[in-house]
Parts: sequence; structure tokens; C-alpha cells
Amino acid sequence: MSRASFNTSSSSSDNTAESDADTCTEQTRRALLMNALATTACLACSTQVHAGEDAPGSDERPQKGDLLVFSEGDQEGKPVTAAALSAGGPPVHAWPKDPKTSVVRSASRLNEILIIRLDPTELDEQTKARAVDGILAYSAICSHAGCPVTAWVKSDVGDKEVLKCMCHNSEYDPRAGAQVVFGPAPRRLAALPLALALADGSLSVAGNFIGKVGGAQPG
Repeated sequence: MSRASFNTSSSSSDNTAESDADTCTEQTRRALLMNALATTACLACSTQVHAGEDAPGSDERPQKGDLLVFSEGDQEGKPVTAAALSAGGPPVHAWPKDPKTSVVRSASRLNEILIIRLDPTELDEQTKARAVDGILAYSAICSHAGCPVTAWVKSDVGDKEVLKCMCHNSEYDPRAGAQVVFGPAPRRLAALPLALALADGSLSVAGNFIGKVGGAQPG
């Protein structure tokens, strides 16, 4: 009896041990699976964060040699060419693009540029010296409060069309270096020297902005 009892007790203990071992193994598997899922989720989140980051150089100011590409419309991202500009306006909006890395410098709104083609005979001497076949480039950001300059309309104080910020009605004459002709803007728009490729007529940046870009800073 004692042996029988002993054998019975031993078998029961073995079964319990095996059951505990199976339970432990299953828990370990579940833990490993959960850890793997958590790691995968973290990696996915990390990838999404990195994917949403701006490319290096995308917030830098226009550099000499940068190409100019449309910033809006059906031709967005395509090079701005002389042929794409209507004589006498309106202007087109563009971003500078690094030709080596293909990075478009669109991470800063201060980099948006207005490009307009005017009659060279209407330009003052200083403006004409910076133009290419009557094509001029200016900052698209108003010097008053930093609003975008979006309009090409007849001036409130003359009979010629001007670049206009609709936020507070500041007007700029592109024929005279984008000097202020109406409204509260304290200074002219920053100008950007241009170069023209003879092969395909595409426009590029020939130098740094001339003048301060953007509106007056508080304080």
C-alpha cells in the first residue's frame, strides 16, 4: 500500500510539474510575442517620425546655383523657364531647389519667391542690372507683418500694376526694386539675383537675397 501510495503520489507530482512547466512555457511564448509586437510598433512609429522630418537643407536660404521650381499649380515641382512667364505678369510662385541633392527648400515659407517678367525698358537702372531679359525675382513675404504677397493688381496710387499683400494692402513696384508705393510696409521686398540657362531657358539663383526677408519682428 505504501509503495502504491507512493507511486500514485509521485505520478501526481510529475503531472503537476509538467503542467506547471507547460504553463510557464506558454507564458514565456506570450511574453516574447508581446515584446516582438511592441518592438515592431515602436519601429513603425520611429519610421513614421523620420519619414515626416524635413530633408537636410530644405530650410536653408536659396543658394547660388539653385534651380527654381514652381511652388503651386499644375506645374508644381517643375523648373520655371523663361517661356513659362507671361510678359507683363502676373508673377509665378517658386521654391529654390538644390540641383545636387534635388532637395526643394520648402521647409521655410521665407524661401518662397515671386518671379515676374516685365518690359526691360520700364525698369530703373539698378533693377535692370539685376534682371535677366526683364525677368525679376523677389521674396514672396511682405515686409510688414510677414503675410504672403499674392496679388498683381492696379495700384491704389497709380495706373500701373503692382505686387500687393492683401493682409494690410501694402504695394510694391517691381520695376523699381520692389520699393513700397502704398501701405504700411516699412521696406521693399528682398530681391533675388537670377541666372538664365541658354540651353533650356530654366532659371536659377545667381546670389543671395538682397535685403531682409520677412516681416518686422516683435520686440
